[in-house]
Amino acid sequence: MANLKPYNKYNPIVYDYVNQLPEDWRLLPNIAIFQERIERGKEDYELLSISISKGVVKQSDMNKKDISSPDKSNYKIVRVGDIAYGMEFRKGAVGYSIYEGIVSTVYTILKPRKNNEINPRFFHYVFRTAYYKNYIWRNVYGIGEHFLPCRFTHFKRMYSIVPPLDIQNSIVEYLDKKNNEIDKFIRNKERLIELLEETKKDVIDTAFTKGINPDIELKETDIDWLSNMPSHWNLKRLKFLAKIISKGSTPSTEGREMANAGIRFIKAENIFKSKVTEKPAFFIDKITHSILKRSQLQENDLLFVIAGATIGKVAILPKEYLPANTNQAVSFIRLKKKEDVEFCYYWLHSKFITTSIWLKAVTSAQPNLAMEDLGNLIIPYPSNNEEKAEIVQYIQNEHSVIDIAISKAQQEITSIKEYREALITDLVTGKRKIN
Repeated sequence: MANLKPYNKYNPIVYDYVNQLPEDWRLLPNIAIFQERIERGKEDYELLSISISKGVVKQSDMNKKDISSPDKSNYKIVRVGDIAYGMEFRKGAVGYSIYEGIVSTVYTILKPRKNNEINPRFFHYVFRTAYYKNYIWRNVYGIGEHFLPCRFTHFKRMYSIVPPLDIQNSIVEYLDKKNNEIDKFIRNKERLIELLEETKKDVIDTAFTKGINPDIELKETDIDWLSNMPSHWNLKRLKFLAKIISKGSTPSTEGREMANAGIRFIKAENIFKSKVTEKPAFFIDKITHSILKRSQLQENDLLFVIAGATIGKVAILPKEYLPANTNQAVSFIRLKKKEDVEFCYYWLHSKFITTSIWLKAVTSAQPNLAMEDLGNLIIPYPSNNEEKAEIVQYIQNEHSVIDIAISKAQQEITSIKEYREALITDLVTGKRKIN
């Protein structure tokens, strides 16, 4: 933003987050800029929705279940050029519409007032800034922290910055171009991260099928997905390496309000990025924990998600989470040998296992892996503990290098998003101008 300079002259104002504006800019109540559009009766129109990340989108383009009412006679019409916002306006659920369609009655539709020279896309950028979302937060009220809808009666009393139309247009043109460049940059970085994650799996697959010694002698196997493996290795089923392969249940006393006196209750949501996470935190009482002896967890148990959308996620349970229990969506695998824990942990991350799990998972309302199928998973297995330790160390070393590259790409995404937020805010509040 070094090439974007301030305007030549400013006038002082009293407004949230801005104490001055360029001399020809105005601060107007929203009621002077927009009026609410309340049109209905077009049930055959395209169903639209409002995304926090993208603004107004077609419902058919969203990767989620359609929960709209079968009776859409009361749905509101959105015209091209309108701005629509939803219950989560304060989180960014607002945007300019390039579509004509209908939305649920919970949405608010704004149309520019006649004889008012504005570019609605300028306000698309304004309303999605962090400063305006904070402004909304302090000007709405409702039932509880998580239910604070910004109704039109709230919105119309709030204020917005209004530059001359030619400046609005130039800002929109500039930001549209910058946004396209930034979105492309982010897509490329996200694709790089996907490729790096795939490379991590390739490291595991290679280590478990060819070993880490390039001169090692290989032998053929009769397993479809495993054409060969080191000649001195054997094939083992997971159940023969484990003392216990079991899962938990869901007690009626489970909840979030027992953090001080309760026992940690680990669900599928707590297995994220191959680790056990503290949040969301669930607990059961000590009496229930003592009754559920079968699913009481121990340090170094392998926690494996066997049901739901995250089936196949795996983590090693660290000591600091104990005492703990788990539910029916998470299996715990307690291995006979401590030396097998990390070895099996990495094998369960392999592409072979991931593919096998999804083929075996029962296709119903949600994927579900039978305990018998989990126990029958086959592992290429060296009996020498030193060799297993070398393989684990090799994978960790290779992954460490890849993780540095992933972390760098993630930081670049974070930085470019912060830059975009700062750029938009500076331009729409008049701190900087386009030369």
